This record gives sequence, structure tokens and C-alpha cells, in this order.
Amino acid sequence: MPERTCIGCRGKAPRAQLLRLALTDSGELTVDARALMSGRGAWIHPDPACVDLAERRRAFGRALCMRGSPDVAPVRDWIRTNAVNHVRTPAPPPDRGRQTDSKGG
Repeated sequence: MPERTCIGCRGKAPRAQLLRLALTDSGELTVDARALMSGRGAWIHPDPACVDLAERRRAFGRALCMRGSPDVAPVRDWIRTNAVNHVRTPAPPPDRGRQTDSKGG
């Protein structure tokens, strides 16, 4: 099964667990929920935390080969209203190099 990489957390997941994002003909960011739009797309977990990470890293513009950062409000709105119906597993937590106690605890 092909996997895609979330532009937010950079975790890999099957297509069915991610949302495809694309640009409309007018250059606006939109959710391509059925993954049928032509052109370059980007994949993200339907999770506000991943959207925040992608926005902070300026990943939307890079992934979609556009100048600047697009308005992500349509993505946030879609997640707020549709994410409950979208099948997905939790995004893996970012590896922050946790320190372990030297006493084994």
C-alpha cells in the first residue's frame, strides 16, 4: 500500500489516513478530499496540530511549489467540520530526543 508523508509532522501514513491538499485554478489552498484534482498536491494528517506544524515550517508553499504561504483557513475549516468522519490513526509524536534517567527509571 503506497504511503505518503504528512507535511506537518513528517510522519508516513497510507493515503486513506491523510488529506490531499491542492491549489485551485485561482491559486487558493483547498482540501482535495477525494484526491482527484489535477496538479501538484500535498498530504497532511487531518489534525490541527499537523496544520500548525506545517504552517510554522512554511511547508505549504514548499510542498505546493508556490511563492509565499497560502491561507490555510479552508483546511482548518474542513478539519473542524469533517475530521470526525475521516479515518485516521494518530500522528506519531515528534521525536524530541527524550533523555532517560541514568538510574534506569
